[in-house]
Amino acid sequence: MGHLRKVVAGMAFIGVLGVSACSSEVVDDSPPPVEVVEGYGVIQDGEYTLPGVPAQYLQGVNRRMLVPYEGDQAVGTIEIDPHAKLLYWIMEEGVAMRYPISVGRQGRSLTRPTTIRMKREWPGWTPTQNMLRTQPEVYGDFAGGLPGGLANPLGARALYLYQGGRDTYYRIHGTNDLGSIGNSGSAGCIRLFNHDIIDLYERVPNDTRVVIRSLEDSIRIEGEELANRGVELPAVIVDSDVIFASFEDDTNNAQISDDVMDGDIDPDS
Repeated sequence: MGHLRKVVAGMAFIGVLGVSACSSEVVDDSPPPVEVVEGYGVIQDGEYTLPGVPAQYLQGVNRRMLVPYEGDQAVGTIEIDPHAKLLYWIMEEGVAMRYPISVGRQGRSLTRPTTIRMKREWPGWTPTQNMLRTQPEVYGDFAGGLPGGLANPLGARALYLYQGGRDTYYRIHGTNDLGSIGNSGSAGCIRLFNHDIIDLYERVPNDTRVVIRSLEDSIRIEGEELANRGVELPAVIVDSDVIFASFEDDTNNAQISDDVMDGDIDPDS
């Protein structure tokens, strides 16, 4: 009997070991795969590798989409709805390409129609004399400007808005601040995901008219809830040393927020 008990105990031990071994084979401690949304994956754009946009930022209307156009503007116009945080590129046959946007303080003051007179890929950025005079502690280190690149607050593309021959200093441009899309910023003009500004840039020519939708029209067309979407985001001040260092370290370039470096912007020289 003693021998039999030893055999049974041994078999039990082997059984437990076997279960443990099988269990260890099916345990996967690796992180879950990142969901890639079509049109928002990694992009190689010239010398720059633009990271993909995580799916968490692309929920609901917060992604590029071809939709029926229910507004009042002509084909070939950009219509910006700063209330619903949407931009429409109006196309033939009653449709439009709709892009989610972020609207900064300067963007909210844009009410009159403008025209795109200049387009730039990976534009540089220089603070205006007014910015340097009123907030030297924020902008003084950038008086010489920042070159284009993944860390630049204008992102991958910029469309420069004019009224007649006068530069308004309003811009439609890319952003690294993914969480700002669908919301209002404390600074800045009209921002899109970099993936979306690249798509829009290829569609629109110079001399494209840009109009701003009123709150009344936004409520009429989009509905009360969508016309009031988003929250006001606080300002984020990034240390200038971090920003300059990011141009030397491409792994960090795309992580720099553009919140306070945006808006009242000199044209790229």
